[in-house]
Amino acid sequence: MKITKPQLFLTTRSFVLTILFFACLLALRLGFIYSDYQEFITKPFYFTYADILSMEDKPNAIYPYTLLKLKSDDGFEFYTRSYDALPHDTKRVRVEIFPDSNITFLKFLGAFFVDSRLKEIVPMEKTIKDNIIDSIKKQHNDDMTSQIYPAIFFNTPLSKEIRDKVIVLGASHLIALSGFNLTILWSVVFGVLVFVYKPLQSRFFPHRYTIIDLGFISLLFLGAYVWFADFSPSLIRAYAMVLFGWLILIMGLELVSFSFLAFIVTVLLVIYPKFLASISFWFSVAGVFYIMLTAHHTKNINKYLVGFFIMPISMFLLMQPIVHSIFGQTSPYQLLSIPLELVYVIFYPLVMFLHIAGFGGVMDNQLIWLLNFAPSELKESIFPLYLLIFYIVLSIASIFYRYLFLILLASAFIYSLYLFIFV
Repeated sequence: MKITKPQLFLTTRSFVLTILFFACLLALRLGFIYSDYQEFITKPFYFTYADILSMEDKPNAIYPYTLLKLKSDDGFEFYTRSYDALPHDTKRVRVEIFPDSNITFLKFLGAFFVDSRLKEIVPMEKTIKDNIIDSIKKQHNDDMTSQIYPAIFFNTPLSKEIRDKVIVLGASHLIALSGFNLTILWSVVFGVLVFVYKPLQSRFFPHRYTIIDLGFISLLFLGAYVWFADFSPSLIRAYAMVLFGWLILIMGLELVSFSFLAFIVTVLLVIYPKFLASISFWFSVAGVFYIMLTAHHTKNINKYLVGFFIMPISMFLLMQPIVHSIFGQTSPYQLLSIPLELVYVIFYPLVMFLHIAGFGGVMDNQLIWLLNFAPSELKESIFPLYLLIFYIVLSIASIFYRYLFLILLASAFIYSLYLFIFV
């Protein structure tokens, strides 16, 4: 008889009570944030210091301007226009913003647009991260790759032209730092440490546990990486999954469970309530959910067949309605994301090592060819809201019944045929 590991929650009642407890904490935190929001929108003006997250020139506007995305020291993010010429290496500014009632609470949680007046460019010394990014850029001779690699490693912004090329190839989730990147890094770091640790363990400390010692060291490394990448929502979610997953493994509990995912999501929302309005956070949650759902219904199938064939195709199909409910850009070349995802598992750690060794430009020609391979034409197709609600309900119900999972997969396949053939 096969012995199964105990679940994180022993009963449905304990799971429901735990989720309700964190939901109450979340409601309390949202209440405080709403109070700050009401105070904010009633101010005629507001001075703040802010870091520049991205800037994009709009030279074709009637009055040319630069669109800025800023992160205030007071904890909110916002977009604004600057009609003054800004050096592209500007990192920090002092601005006067003019809030109004058009800023809804949901926008306040996420990122809102507000009129402003630039008061001061704040000079900043280069950080370790800036020096690393400069070192990466110096290893490339063209603008395209000198933008792509810092984005892959540190989530730096891309120009609209390169973003469009990435979208055409369906590789946005590969370029933007996410749990996929963190999973690859965890595997590489843990694997390298095991290679060094095992001989030492067998000789000097055979009583120690590899998963405890190396798991802790790997978590420290990944934590530093998440910090360097400015705590993007998808990376924080992924790091929390790895952290709690490690704790659950060393406690001997069942790791892959939907109750575990729900627990992590509610805890993160209590800690970071603004994740409620983060698209990248919910996309990453959806991605993990569909990985678990596919693994749940294919656990009796050969693991190599699942890992290299069923899982990539299933993930691609199941995520299409979710992604296209927000982003409508569609191209048949997005089908390339399935093989690209498999190649990326090797490509990501390889190019990271090459950049550390100072040979980051070795694969530039191949990357430029790939980005220029597909035409930049994109069509628009948004997945309707009412169908999205039905799709989400069907996805949750598919946890309990395999035939519903097959219906879900068939629905996603039919929708993908419509997207890539008839749109």
